[in-house]
Amino acid sequence: MMETPACNLCGDTRHRLVYRKPDDLFHLDEWFSVVECESCGLGYVSPRPRFESMGRYYPSEFFAPFTRQRSHHTRRYRRESELVEAHARRVPGKLLDLGCAGGDYPRFMRDRGWEVQGVEVSGGAEEVTDFPIHRCPFPEVPITTPAFDAVTAWAVLEHTHDPMAYFRKAAEVLLPGGVLVFVVPNFRSLASRRLFCEDIPRHLFFFSEETIRRYVETSGLRLERAEQSDRIYSMAPSCWMRYVLVTQVLRREFRWEDAQGLWQRYSAALGAPATPLNLLRFAATHPLSALERLTMPLCERYQLLTRRYGTLHFVARKPE
Repeated sequence: MMETPACNLCGDTRHRLVYRKPDDLFHLDEWFSVVECESCGLGYVSPRPRFESMGRYYPSEFFAPFTRQRSHHTRRYRRESELVEAHARRVPGKLLDLGCAGGDYPRFMRDRGWEVQGVEVSGGAEEVTDFPIHRCPFPEVPITTPAFDAVTAWAVLEHTHDPMAYFRKAAEVLLPGGVLVFVVPNFRSLASRRLFCEDIPRHLFFFSEETIRRYVETSGLRLERAEQSDRIYSMAPSCWMRYVLVTQVLRREFRWEDAQGLWQRYSAALGAPATPLNLLRFAATHPLSALERLTMPLCERYQLLTRRYGTLHFVARKPE
């Protein structure tokens, strides 16, 4: 079942098409449109699956990397904890983690002394029994008074059907002086806006620093930190050189099919043993792809310097 929403930030129904792409993880035959509100610039999927239909886009395979690569994620949890504890007024305190999947991040914070709870709506995630978890959308969590020193949302808000309700609920459950700490993709980046790096239709909304500021202010919070960084999540401009060639040399629109062919070659290359001989073969048979991979770190650094990187980190505080 599909629905056609108005803009979640300003309510306008006028929008312009940005691009179309399929669900390239699970349902290649299902295509979706990313649009941009003509009034405020918020990006979103329209039409989109209704909330009750989203389970088919979050099978258990979606959560498998969280369990297969726990050591990798532990390093990320450490960086996330440092960001939270640098801004929280009380450390350790009470923390609510939105989109906690199998609960590894709250457990990491619990080991640091925090009293933790989680929110996870997907039935495909691991069962959690060792700390309180709410199996409903965050706005429906039955907590209506200030209770938490920190609410965290690590790459979660773009997955929701009503981000405004999430911001308002965070303001409701945070203690005075408490912080909402979150990461979202940057809709002003090349990766998000042009290179098809968003995970559609699991990603339903696409934010910029400007639209996040409006969300935070409207919900009664105060934005304390806004940063573009790859320290927690990265969104590399994986097809940037191909994009330049197609748009500037061939003078045509860069389509999902253009990027998909490149991704397939990357996957095939990365699936082979990284021996010097295999790397030389890849460079000889796919020189553009090889050059693009070699120069990717430089492109990422440039995007960070020009404030066009793919991920945004925010800290918003509830006034005391």
